Amino acid sequence: MRIGLTYDLKEDYLKMGLSPEEAAEFDSIETIDAIERVLQDMGFSTERLGNAYSLLEMLGKAKRWELVFNICEGLHGAGREAQVPAILELFNIPYVFSDVLCLSLSLHKGMCKHVVRDHAIPTADFQVIRSVSEGSKIKLPYPLFVKPVAEGTGKGISPGSFVENESQLKLQLEYLLETFRQEVLVEVYLPGREFTAGLIGSNDDSRCIGVMEVNFKRTHAANTYSFENKLEYQHHVYYTKPEAEVIRKCEEVALASWKALGCRDGGRVDLRMDAGGTPNFIEVNPLAGLHPEHSDLPILARMFGMDYKSLIRNMVFSALNRYQLKAPNYEKC
Repeated sequence: MRIGLTYDLKEDYLKMGLSPEEAAEFDSIETIDAIERVLQDMGFSTERLGNAYSLLEMLGKAKRWELVFNICEGLHGAGREAQVPAILELFNIPYVFSDVLCLSLSLHKGMCKHVVRDHAIPTADFQVIRSVSEGSKIKLPYPLFVKPVAEGTGKGISPGSFVENESQLKLQLEYLLETFRQEVLVEVYLPGREFTAGLIGSNDDSRCIGVMEVNFKRTHAANTYSFENKLEYQHHVYYTKPEAEVIRKCEEVALASWKALGCRDGGRVDLRMDAGGTPNFIEVNPLAGLHPEHSDLPILARMFGMDYKSLIRNMVFSALNRYQLKAPNYEKC
């Protein structure tokens, strides 16, 4: 069976002049190599397709695949993560991970939280702000947490995201609106512990493979899972396995969110406790990073006894089951 790999290669975008922050969501060659080794071990004949532009070029030459392992993040717009799935659906080509609707919805944190809240899943009260002047009309109680509405990998999150009054909010809104050229999510600050949950599967076959606590080594001012902290996580962050009861509570919220948003095959849900100790939904990562050593999902999987090979295989099995396909030479982990 032929399987294609779609991805945005970080090294290519850095050569094009993007900054490390602008290219933060894209994948390194080490990630592509690691994924391809697992797929080949499963018996697939692999082909590296690259980004959406390369995919379109190959499709124009009448090339096709039985399955595509898609981790493309895209470059432009709030629907950028859905561009490759949309192309694949146009050509009726099966693919691993979430579909067009889920990826578009989940990237826009405001719209995503509307859906989560409508499903009675705990999430902090919020408003989406389009201009600095709208900031003066916010009715939420301070302190607040402020970030771009459609970014990932901690982009736009810094110690300045934590605001305690209107003047601080105005300054942060000015910075984010000017820098990222998109709406800003303003939400009530959650003061409790932070977690990320790993999910595999789709719909009723979904399961949580573990919950990992994110602990910060520095002061409260840096107590955010920011771009800097993610980039240099070995120096700023350490991960632990929380207590069994905390895991249970986090699993419940994570699974409910995963199913409500229609996520598929594998990814992460980020959570943070409120003042009462209830885990609240922060955001979902349906295209979670898959670097074998440095990405949160593989780190979490190892913590709960699932090696990298098993993680990738299980996500592929989920997709194969959805499409009623079978891969050669595999045994379910």
